[in-house]
Amino acid sequence: MSLREEIEKLAAYEDPGRAPGAQELFAQLKEALSRGEVRAAERDADGTWRANAWVKRGILLGFRLGKIADMSPADHSLRFFDKNTYPLKALTTEHNVRIVPGGSSIRDGAFVGAGVVCMPPMYVNVGAYVDEGTMIDSHALVGSCAQIGKRVHLSAAAQIGGVLEPVGAMPVIIEDDVLVGGNCGVYEGAIVRAGAVLAPGTILTGATPVYDLVRGLIYRRTAETSLEIPSGAVVVPGSRAANSEKGREWGLSLYSPIIVKYRDDKTDRSVQLEDYLR
Repeated sequence: MSLREEIEKLAAYEDPGRAPGAQELFAQLKEALSRGEVRAAERDADGTWRANAWVKRGILLGFRLGKIADMSPADHSLRFFDKNTYPLKALTTEHNVRIVPGGSSIRDGAFVGAGVVCMPPMYVNVGAYVDEGTMIDSHALVGSCAQIGKRVHLSAAAQIGGVLEPVGAMPVIIEDDVLVGGNCGVYEGAIVRAGAVLAPGTILTGATPVYDLVRGLIYRRTAETSLEIPSGAVVVPGSRAANSEKGREWGLSLYSPIIVKYRDDKTDRSVQLEDYLR
């Protein structure tokens, strides 16, 4: 029986803790997640992303199987208590990940590739996948099951939303070479394709349409597809008129992300500094 089949079977138990070998099976899944061998979402050859609902069921099993334990550092007055199934990720210098001192945490069951730089304080939650050469800046969050590509820069206070439930929901996807500016938020399964740039303060959610001034298109989430930002798009915070009767009467406008251009040599030069920080 495959790991997927065993996880699905265990998840069906009303009390999975009573199932034989439950802790050992969950440990196998968590180790596979930590090594990057299993992911909460995967990209098909045609570029389509699909969620692995069974992986998220397995992650949720960890909370059902866990017991509250003291996770405080030895001889430290600041105390921490969490489920014993989710300690901090055990990293060594052999992983080639920079975690700058100052209060950052990576939860076990997350994958962090070689060359990733973590500036304090930042947090990577369970099920997340952070690929090689990415920088996670101060006060940035990589939420549960979020998929972050290679050489991404998550700037200060960027928030990449997590999703465990519903288990079939698409996690947030940030593809290779994306720049996520300071105080940006990407939520509700939005997909940011390779090389895109989100200017500081840009917020992407499932309910927010994105207006492409270059191509004359409007991008929205549908019942079948996630909101997608095209490759190389440069997105800035903007606004659109509130067209209801009261909106017009009161002169109101609504927040709206706007694609103002696509990456060019000038854009590439403006983000080149990142290479010197790694």
